[in-house]
Amino acid sequence: MTHYMELLATAQPWHLLIFMAVPVICAETLAITELMILFTRNLTGKARTVSKVTGIFAGLYFLGVFIYLLFNAVIPLTLTGEWRGPADVIAVGFYLAGVIPYFGMFLLEVGAIGRKKDEIGKLKLHAILVGIFLVVAHVAMIFGMLDPGLFAMKAM
Repeated sequence: MTHYMELLATAQPWHLLIFMAVPVICAETLAITELMILFTRNLTGKARTVSKVTGIFAGLYFLGVFIYLLFNAVIPLTLTGEWRGPADVIAVGFYLAGVIPYFGMFLLEVGAIGRKKDEIGKLKLHAILVGIFLVVAHVAMIFGMLDPGLFAMKAM
């Protein structure tokens, strides 16, 4: 099993909640609120407030997850050469790449980026970041479920 799936399978249900449920629930909340805002064009309603709060929370939360896993999994696995093949590296790498869109949403929501954009421009950037997170999370899940030795080079 890949380290990604091993992480989710150990310390049940805590690791599953911490590393999968919270980030995915945030992504689903963001996707739903983005659609509500898109369809209603209400840039100041409850959906926008939920989206903003979720974007700030998810960005900070996933930054914490990223830092934790970087120092407690990625660096040790790399230093000891314990990766289980390319699928393992891809699964973990794409999972951790989720910090880019999530932290981007945090920066957007607190006004650190996108200051010159109007509300529609910010909404577009926010939606793009949500989409990027969903893509990297799904790539991580797909490769995480593979046999880690599937793409490994084997002697003939």
